[in-house]
Amino acid sequence: MKPNASNLEVFYNTFREISKAVHSSTDLKEVLDLAVCKATEALGAKGAILRILNLDTNELELSAAYNLSDAYLAKGPVSQKNLITDLYRQSRVIVIEDIHHDPRIHYPQEVASEGIRMVLDTSLSFRNHIAGILRIYFAEARPVSDEERDFLVSLADQCALAIEKNRLIEAQKNKFDLLALQTEKLSALGRMAAGIAHEINNPLAGILLFSSNLFKKVPDEGPLKEGLGIIMRETQRCKFIIQELLEFARDKEPRKTPASITTILQKSLNILENEFRLRHIRIEKDLTPDLPDGCVDANQLEQVFVNLLLNAAQAIDEGGTITIRSRANPAHRELAVDIIDTGCGIPAENLGKIFEPFFSTKKNGSGLGLAVSFGIVKNHQGRLEVSSRPGQGSQFTVALPSARNPA
Repeated sequence: MKPNASNLEVFYNTFREISKAVHSSTDLKEVLDLAVCKATEALGAKGAILRILNLDTNELELSAAYNLSDAYLAKGPVSQKNLITDLYRQSRVIVIEDIHHDPRIHYPQEVASEGIRMVLDTSLSFRNHIAGILRIYFAEARPVSDEERDFLVSLADQCALAIEKNRLIEAQKNKFDLLALQTEKLSALGRMAAGIAHEINNPLAGILLFSSNLFKKVPDEGPLKEGLGIIMRETQRCKFIIQELLEFARDKEPRKTPASITTILQKSLNILENEFRLRHIRIEKDLTPDLPDGCVDANQLEQVFVNLLLNAAQAIDEGGTITIRSRANPAHRELAVDIIDTGCGIPAENLGKIFEPFFSTKKNGSGLGLAVSFGIVKNHQGRLEVSSRPGQGSQFTVALPSARNPA
């Protein structure tokens, strides 16, 4: 049958309108309501409904309807088994003329009472996944042209695209909501940590002062001297943990100026020189000569390097190698420093947790060193990344903007 030019124009204009709505609107209901309305008008039908497949219940739930009674629409969701399986296996469009006996018509009496004599079903599919079904109702049975079938398939694909787009938006929104909640928790934790740290710091200073005085006065031999030594050592450890808590909670804004990354690295290595010597750790340096300056807070960055180098030394324990490599990436206008150790490595299940506050696998670790370092690098508009395999060591990479690109 020769296609009617006026019908083709109607189909084209309708498809164009629906496609524009799909790409410009974030309101899924608005798009689907428009689709069922325009499809009904373009095909000269009595009405239409669109059902979306609920991935949890495996049922087709009503999402949009046009020109059908509330009594019929109130029937609720239907099983998708007979509807979608047949559509997907046989054809994208199925014509149902026997509305009283066809198993795909769930409520034949109600359908007949609506004045419906023929139904067209079209599956909504996106990347070989069924998203739902578009059903068009006709008051009289009539032939369905190839152009009408093509129009319905194209329209259904646009509706499926809108549904998929909405699902992606919802998934991202849930991720952002979770991130916002986590951020609020960390903020509250920081405030609480600062308050607790200030309350505990003063008593600890008193304990350390009096135990130090007693330590000097008691005889060198005997359990009292040993006990006081333990008290002083553990008090110092508590003060160190509290200091880390305060640093974590404070989240100081970096005072960034152009500074030599190589010089900061060398200062950090000098601080830990005795530590490396005692553990028999070899330091290998692969530093880019004439490395451009970074736009950094030198004191804060030194804290990051010291912490990463100390962690590397503790992962090796004794008799290994730490490699320090610096490089420039002119394309991204950034500098990078790699700290690579031959230590015990990090299990895969812990890699996503090591930058979280208070997560530590060390016996006496506070779990704040890497969290503080991550915060400092982030405040520099940089990145702190890790790669590791158990038994094969770890690599931490600090990437920072160069002085020519102060972010």
